[in-house]
Amino acid sequence: MSGHSKWATTKHKKAIIDSRRAKAFAKYIKNIEVAARIGGADLAGNPTLADAVHKAKKNSVPGDNIDRAIKRGAGLDGDAVEYLNIMYEAYGPNGVALMVECLTDNKNRAAAEVRTALNRNGGTLADPGSVAYNFARKGVITVPAEGTTEDDVLNAVLDAGAEEVNLTPNGEAFEVITESSELVAARTALVEAGIDYDSADAEFVPSLKVEIDAATARKVFGIIDALEDSDDVQNVYSNFDLTPEVQAELANDE
Repeated sequence: MSGHSKWATTKHKKAIIDSRRAKAFAKYIKNIEVAARIGGADLAGNPTLADAVHKAKKNSVPGDNIDRAIKRGAGLDGDAVEYLNIMYEAYGPNGVALMVECLTDNKNRAAAEVRTALNRNGGTLADPGSVAYNFARKGVITVPAEGTTEDDVLNAVLDAGAEEVNLTPNGEAFEVITESSELVAARTALVEAGIDYDSADAEFVPSLKVEIDAATARKVFGIIDALEDSDDVQNVYSNFDLTPEVQAELANDE
């Protein structure tokens, strides 16, 4: 499993999302507010907002909550919400690299929570640039595999800037990787081809990956788990890689 997927393709992550639905909702809402603040409330003219709303709906965020978030973000019902986007770089066990993306209205609180989550779970903050050089901002589109073939997806996005299409380790979805500037074009090509997608986001994808064993994976998952407990942490990206054998061993932990 590739760390650039934010380990979202694992059953472990799925269970965490299910058990923290309220926290997940809050993060989707925050993304909507920020997108609306930057690009306005019109979904047709704001593709970032359109993707944020699409993702929220896919994850069962109520429509009323979405509408209120758009209005808050765009300042239609008062002052527009303001958040800072901050990236922290960190190391986990065995040299695993972590990029921690925060969206916060309180920089000091976010820094303290990230540092505490790392220190208590075997991670350490890294100097700026010591981890980021191994990551590139890419567009990542997740397409459900059910009812769709890899050829269907490839044919739809090949001329729209897609760099690669991969089946996720659990076989439940395809990941379309693009340059970040081609994300909207690839997403639009899928829609025009009648292919549904779950999410379309700009993510940090590692150039080099570190293969880890099950014991290390559990420690890394513990760090990511603790980081994502913070309301200020929106995403955690990593460069770990798991063999099918390690994935099978971890599946027995569920």
